Amino acid sequence: MQPHPDNESIPRYSQRPLPSYRHLPFQNPHPFLDEDGHSYGEELNPLEGFGSDNWQESTEYLYAIDLFNHGYWWEAHERLKPLSLGAGRETETGRFVQGLIQLAAALLKLSQDDVPPARSLAELGIANLQASADIGLGIAVADLIAEVTACLDDSQAPQPIIHLDGVEEH
Repeated sequence: MQPHPDNESIPRYSQRPLPSYRHLPFQNPHPFLDEDGHSYGEELNPLEGFGSDNWQESTEYLYAIDLFNHGYWWEAHERLKPLSLGAGRETETGRFVQGLIQLAAALLKLSQDDVPPARSLAELGIANLQASADIGLGIAVADLIAEVTACLDDSQAPQPIIHLDGVEEH
């Protein structure tokens, strides 16, 4: 499964531009650490107070969903980490975001044909999403799980797309 980052039918929830390339570990410059990285020098810090009552206003969350949807799975998982930490990793919101992080990592592995680790990460991510499904953060959890599962079962399945309920598309 390969992403289609330039597909204009994929929704956008933020107005931030997408990175100039998808990071693939050990294949191109590290986005934050390499001087040629697309986000060189940028620091990501925990976003205190992120939660189910304010996710719609979180530009970082909306951007992370854009990254996820457009196949920037490494970048999405990095952008989601501060949200999980800010919410509290042991909170329901923190676990839900951790599930999204694990799904992004699974899809990255799957795009690199590294199927066994992709399955393991997807199972962990699905378990975290299901355990905190009431949080939702605008995501139709059952639909996302079905799309990820389809990708794991069929290499020709389309990449999962998160459709956020209650947020205007750009």
